[in-house]
Order: sequence, then C-alpha cells, then structure tokens
Amino acid sequence: MRRLTVFIFFILTLFPLCSCAQKEVSEKKIRLAYIQNDLHHLPAFVALDKGYYREEGLDVEITGAFKAGPEEMSAFSSHSLDSGYVGEAPIITAQANKVADVRIVAQANKEGSALVAAKDSPIKNIGDRRGKVVAIPGHATIQDVLLRMALKRSGIKPTELTIMVLKPPEMISALSSREIDAFIAWEPYPSKAVTGGTGKVILDSGSIWKDHPCCALIVDQVLIKNRAVVKRLIRAHLKAVRFIRDNEGEARNIGVKYTGMDEVTVREALKRIKFDPLPSRQDKKEFIEFLRELGYITIENSDIFIDELMDVSLLNEVIRDEKVIQ
Repeated sequence: MRRLTVFIFFILTLFPLCSCAQKEVSEKKIRLAYIQNDLHHLPAFVALDKGYYREEGLDVEITGAFKAGPEEMSAFSSHSLDSGYVGEAPIITAQANKVADVRIVAQANKEGSALVAAKDSPIKNIGDRRGKVVAIPGHATIQDVLLRMALKRSGIKPTELTIMVLKPPEMISALSSREIDAFIAWEPYPSKAVTGGTGKVILDSGSIWKDHPCCALIVDQVLIKNRAVVKRLIRAHLKAVRFIRDNEGEARNIGVKYTGMDEVTVREALKRIKFDPLPSRQDKKEFIEFLRELGYITIENSDIFIDELMDVSLLNEVIRDEKVIQ
C-alpha cells in the first residue's frame, strides 16, 4: 500500500493537472486559514500567489492567520472557517474531544520541526534537558507531541523539566535572553534561530519520527457536503505541491514573501520539510495512539475514528479525473 501511495504521487508529479475550472462557480467565499508564518503551509501561499484558487473558480478569503493550531481549531468550532491548513495533533484532539467537526482531505507536509538550544549552550542532546525550561507553541500541538515522544524514548519524564507555552515569534528572543533553555517549533523559526546566530539545532523532528505526519488540509463538515467545491480546493492544493517540487527557487521566494523571513533562513528551513499531499492511515493511527497515551484524547476505536476524520475519496477522485492513473 505504501509503495502504491509513493507511485501515485510520483505519477502525479509527471502529468500536468487540468487548469480549467469546472463551469459551476462557488456561490460563496471559501473562508480559509493557516498558521502565521508557518512554512509548512507553503502550498496555501503558493496557491494564493499563483492564482490556483481563481483558476479553479473559487473565491477564497483568508479569514485568519493564527498563532497556533488549537486557536485555529477554536475558529472551526464556531464555524468561522470553511477550510484551513493546520497541524494534525490539534485536528485530532479537537475532533476527538468534539470541539470541532472537520475532515482531513489531503496531507500538506511531513516533518519540518526542530528542537533548538542556545548557540553556546552545553546542551547537546535530548538527555541534557533535565531541569531545563523548554518552550512549545501550545499543548496538543505536533511540537508538544514530538517533544514528549523524544523524552519518552530517552527515558525522561516530562516532570523532570519545565515545559512552557510560548508563541514561536517569541521563542528566539526568549532563548537569547535565557528565559528558556530550548524550544521546539515549526520551520522557519528553528532555522531563523540558527541563521540569526542565536541557536543551534539539537534534534530535528525527522530524527524523532521519520516521515511523521505534520499539517493537513481540512474542511468543515458543512463544506465537505459540497463535493465539487472541495475537489477544486484539492486540485489547487495539488497544483501548489507540484509547483513547490518543480520550482524550488520561486517557491522559496513565495515562502520569503508570506513568512517575512530572509531568503537564507527559508532556504535552510525548506531542507527539513517534505511536502506530500497523500495522507497515510497508518501514520494517523500511530499519532492517535500516542495522543491517547498522553491523555489528550479518549477514543475507543482508532479505526472508526480515522474513518470519521479522513475523507480521501475526493482526493482519489481528483487523481482519477485528471487521468494521472490509467
């Protein structure tokens, strides 16, 4: 199954998707959100910059650029959003706790976070974190999960260090002023700490969990009923992912534009991110089991939960409609 998934994506990169929108046009704006300055959401930035939503006949309105995933999921809970790019940990947690009702319709990226310590810090590995203050973007974020996963594998209890919440824009200055000893965040903040001379990467997220799922494209349960519109969103997303893969330099420039980071930092950050639109059921199951182990969610059957959370039928239809698989 995994080989088939890789093959499908390989074929997808070789054939151009149809740029023609369907004749029917969305009757309302699609309220879309992403996380502020999060390079994981480069597909959204590319789709906006290259006009892929317009090509698909969609009137997309950026309703919010949130500071962390749980904040974005709160907006979904009040039905203030139709679609968004956000980390899977807050998606799963919000869905399991019935805070929101959304569907994952495509993957955005894998990996792309890192654990950072001060440049002159004696900290060299995760085992040196005992007694230290480590910042995360929020509880029930992918970075929170990755940190706790790394601690568990190193035999360190979370109670042996101080875990505090800081928004990524505040982490680098807090590290510089020694308010914290380390932080884990999404790119490009780890790379900015390095290129700015403040920090050093101790551990990247791919070393904690290789090819771990990170962010996804989700839609509200109301919008999922409008299959034609969601398929257009997915088509725009696939175009953007292919553009990133095929146009490294221009995609990097778009990343600079939307994150406000310098080119050197974005170049470095992109080395840690894998853009992949195809979600993995097994990865979701592992994620759910660990969140349940942490006590963030309580669900009886992970397979049933995944069936309710993921809807890849539209993604498969888009691939089939574009005749990338004969």
